[in-house]
Amino acid sequence: MLFLLPPVFRGFIALIVSGAVFPLCGVTIIRLNLIPLRYMLMHGVILGGAIALAFSLPLVPVTIAVNTILVLVMIKFTRNSSFGFGSSSAAVMVLGMAFASLLTHIADVPAKDTLDLLWGSPFALTNKDFAVLFILAVIIAVYLAINLKNVLALFYNAEVASSLGINVRFHYTLMVLIIAFTVALAIKLLGAFLIDALLILPVLFAASLLKKSHGIKRLFAFSSVSGLAFAVAGYFLAVVLDLPPGATIAVIASLAYAVSLTVK
Repeated sequence: MLFLLPPVFRGFIALIVSGAVFPLCGVTIIRLNLIPLRYMLMHGVILGGAIALAFSLPLVPVTIAVNTILVLVMIKFTRNSSFGFGSSSAAVMVLGMAFASLLTHIADVPAKDTLDLLWGSPFALTNKDFAVLFILAVIIAVYLAINLKNVLALFYNAEVASSLGINVRFHYTLMVLIIAFTVALAIKLLGAFLIDALLILPVLFAASLLKKSHGIKRLFAFSSVSGLAFAVAGYFLAVVLDLPPGATIAVIASLAYAVSLTVK
């Protein structure tokens, strides 16, 4: 009966969608070595959340806007073909946290509201958040379906992809922006600390079980299925046992990955 309650049912559907879609972005993060960027975006959503709390603005649009600006600025000052962020993303990450801390202090934001940024809750999704999640899911699915060959070439080597006539900067920028939007939405579902539960862990779990010869297409598919399974199982247990959904999903995903490492 609990799943018939509107906030619970809405959160369940949202986690089904995000569980299936977010790992697709995780594959991109790992294959393009964008771990530094992911950390920057995680801190970007905290800065966006601080701005939203300080000025009583809606959380998701503000965090999306902040992450978009950060990504565009970083890409603008990236001059080489490898598009690595490295130390520059670390500097932006620290600066973002500093501004977030200053804002919450100056605006006298309650500590409880600040902690909500770190943990998140799918029960708190609004109809607008729900709509944005579905639009993002459609964009990710359509982009990969249409441009899979270009994406695979970019995964292999940016210079080779460019020699094949692929607009590397365009596709790279678009993929990074999609990742930025995904991270911004994930903070509302799982919180800043647990974003990787659906973004990275399903990909690591899938990669640990698949052989390299299976290829990237199979990694995309298995990562999506794994993320969906973690999300559904974690959410079901969280609702039944009255536990935090984000933390429950993270524990299940982490344990599954740990077990996969023991499989030869």
